[in-house]
Amino acid sequence: MSELKLKKISIQNFKSLYNVSFEPGRVNVFIGANGSGKSSVLEAIGVLSASMTDRVNSNSLQRKGVRLSASSLYKSKFLSIEKESKTVDFSVSWGLDYHNYEYINHLTVPNEDDSWKYFAESVSCDGETVYGRSNRTSAQLNNKIGYFTISESLSAKEYSNAAKYIGDYGIYQPDTLTLRGTVADPMQINPIGLNGGRLAEAIQDLIHEDNGDCMFGTMYMEDMLELIDWASEFKVSKPKKTILNPSVPTTQQIIEFKDRYLKDTASFTGYDASEGALYVLFMLALAMHEKAPKMFAIDSFDHAMNPRLARKVAEIFSNKIIEEDKTVFITTHNPLVLDGLDLSNDDIRLFTTERNKYGHVEIRRIQVSDKLIEMNQPLSRLWINGVLGGVPELL
Repeated sequence: MSELKLKKISIQNFKSLYNVSFEPGRVNVFIGANGSGKSSVLEAIGVLSASMTDRVNSNSLQRKGVRLSASSLYKSKFLSIEKESKTVDFSVSWGLDYHNYEYINHLTVPNEDDSWKYFAESVSCDGETVYGRSNRTSAQLNNKIGYFTISESLSAKEYSNAAKYIGDYGIYQPDTLTLRGTVADPMQINPIGLNGGRLAEAIQDLIHEDNGDCMFGTMYMEDMLELIDWASEFKVSKPKKTILNPSVPTTQQIIEFKDRYLKDTASFTGYDASEGALYVLFMLALAMHEKAPKMFAIDSFDHAMNPRLARKVAEIFSNKIIEEDKTVFITTHNPLVLDGLDLSNDDIRLFTTERNKYGHVEIRRIQVSDKLIEMNQPLSRLWINGVLGGVPELL
């Protein structure tokens, strides 16, 4: 069976996303000025994911990593729009086993409680409606529950596969204290929490031997150690007072490092290690762990990483996402991340987000063109110089 591949995502009337659509690849990188709508795109996908798999309320959105806003702020309220829409609208189309599918829903934001209501939703296969309902449907249906996973019309495996692929989506925002194991992750999902909890357990799952070679997922351990250039070894162990101060709160399992410049007896934990090393392990564990979501987002991909390290990690991360048939949406403010992207590969796509004169977000894909090639400059330089767009208008 072929792997699911997203074709198009459309969003209307959600926050600053008045009317946007884009065609994603496997790796989707969003760049833009602060407040240009990058995080809103990730959150809109989170609402869409929740609506496909059960229901939309505060609990389901928190599990996706979506920031909880006042109900009135979820729906677009632009000065330029005289008549507000009653609904917030989402659609996603995908290909699977030589067929094309589309899911569309129209939701009303919470009023008296925190539950979004389904005004209408439909599913089609190759242009033919497979399931549909609206507030005019004669059958008495619960308008606070999505029917994608429970309708008999959608019981076939191809629909359950889509529900699993899109429904497991979450927005990851790793936090240094959580990665160090000193703060609990509020969203402890399997295998890694949205803020980086349980990183040690995920790493332990990925470390193994293959024909005598030490591996980290599908990477040779020596290649991983090139990314963490000061480390000669890392492993997962139990906390012990010889390497961790008893006053430091910790998890049941910890990441233990050895520094190539120190004696072998001088081991230390993630609590004392460079935070950049923890972010590298986090990103690649998400990309390669078989129990990690097949579709997810990372807000601020470059956080805590040196620019050149971020470039290399972006390159390796992108390759692993494609190898694992996953889909990822990431935001970044680091120009060198772009230099780690092979835009000649159609699975890797770069988008800019910008606000037009009405404040509406516009999404534009950046593709390799003869004009860009003739400039003979790296993407990072083209972005900084404003050639790609996605930069603030500063005097």
